[in-house]
Amino acid sequence: MRSPVLNPAVSDFALDPALAASSLAVASLPLCDVRLIDDARFPWLLLVPRRSDAVEIVDLAKADRALLFEEITAASAALRAATGCEKLNVGALGNHVRQLHVHVVARFAADVAWPEPVWGSGAAEPYATADRERLIAALRRQLR
Repeated sequence: MRSPVLNPAVSDFALDPALAASSLAVASLPLCDVRLIDDARFPWLLLVPRRSDAVEIVDLAKADRALLFEEITAASAALRAATGCEKLNVGALGNHVRQLHVHVVARFAADVAWPEPVWGSGAAEPYATADRERLIAALRRQLR
């Protein structure tokens, strides 16, 4: 049985290069870094707990698990307010990237993948600079 990560030094934390390459910084919450996936087809946030050895939610200490849920709720509300989405998909898959991260995806009945999952639904379409900056600013306002 794997023991929970009990609060390792934040200085040990490093964002997985694959997550860094596919996303942009939005905010830093008490536990998680919030990042926007650079795919304009789906407004999509990642929450990455700054716990160096966490792979699964069960690897977090009890207090961190509770804080993660609060931050997922805050990110979900921010994404809904910023996009007016019809549905929110939340999941922690980690099949391609081992580092613990939680996906919060805004969904619309008119999006190209609806009603299927967004994963594997064609190639990402990066945001136009102005659209990306506008969405990040709106998310930051909501996450204050």
